[in-house]
Formats: sequence, structure tokens, C-alpha cells
Amino acid sequence: MSAYSTILTGFIHKIPSRFQKREISDAERKTISSVFYECDLGHKGYLDKEDVKMAVLSLFGYKPSKVEVNQLFQDHSKLIGDSCQGIQLENFTGAMTCKLLVQDEDDLIRQTFLVFDSQCRGFLTLDDLKKAFAQVAPHLSLSVIESAFREVDRDGDGRVSYKDFEFMMKYNDEDKL
Repeated sequence: MSAYSTILTGFIHKIPSRFQKREISDAERKTISSVFYECDLGHKGYLDKEDVKMAVLSLFGYKPSKVEVNQLFQDHSKLIGDSCQGIQLENFTGAMTCKLLVQDEDDLIRQTFLVFDSQCRGFLTLDDLKKAFAQVAPHLSLSVIESAFREVDRDGDGRVSYKDFEFMMKYNDEDKL
């Protein structure tokens, strides 16, 4: 883990728990199940590609692309009967659970970045980090904050883009560049 992400770990603990990595709740599991049954037109016991499009729209608020639907089918569908391909409830729940948890991780990263980017410029400066850490981790020395910033500012332009920030938040020592 980079020095910068280690420092941010303490900061993330101060973010409301609704943005932190978690398991899905029983209510979310029931919602996924309800959406499955609502979108299972004809009560077939599985969702075809059109049903999956409606289900993703209902759960996440967007219509998935053909590529996304095809990927869901490649990963989670089974042959039903002689020639029908479909996603059954158990596989649908697993797929949507993963999708929901990934969405939450990305939301956490985005929310954290927005807290640091108080001027909404789309990038972070060393001053942005100094201000943020002064509030959440006042015990950190200036040299530690500067060192962490230099580590993440990969191109050395004095700015950390969202892409660099996201990379840093998702990177761990087991990943190889």
C-alpha cells in the first residue's frame, strides 16, 4: 500500500459508513429479488436479455449496453430447456450484488476525492491536501503529506487528477505496474 493510501485510510474512516465497503443488506437482497420477479415476464423462472435490461434499469437507473448484457449472460446465464439461455434468480442475485458493491467502492472513492477537491477543479493540489489533513489528521507532519502527494502525482505537475487518485485508492502492493 502506498504511503498516500495509508494516510487516506484514516480519513476514510471518518466518511459516513454508507460509503464504506460492506456486505449488502437484507433489504437490498430483497430488492434484487423483487426486481427479478417483476422483470421475469411470463414467470419463466429466468431472465432473458430484454428482462435483464429492464432489471438493471430498475436497480441502477440506466439501460445497460449490449456489451454489458452480453457479458452478464456470458458470466451468469445457463441453458434453460433445449434452446433458451437465461439468468436464474441465484445467479442474478450474485451478479447484481457484485455490481452493487463495486458501485459503492467507486462512490466512496469519488466522494473522498470531492471532499479533497473543495474548489471543484477536477484535480487536487498539495494545498488541498494540507487543508483536508489539517481537519482530519492534524498530527501528520507536513513532510509526510508532501511525500505522499509526490508519490501520487505521477507526472510531477503539482496536480493529482481523479484518475491518479482512483488508481492510488485501488492499488495495493500485490498489484504490479
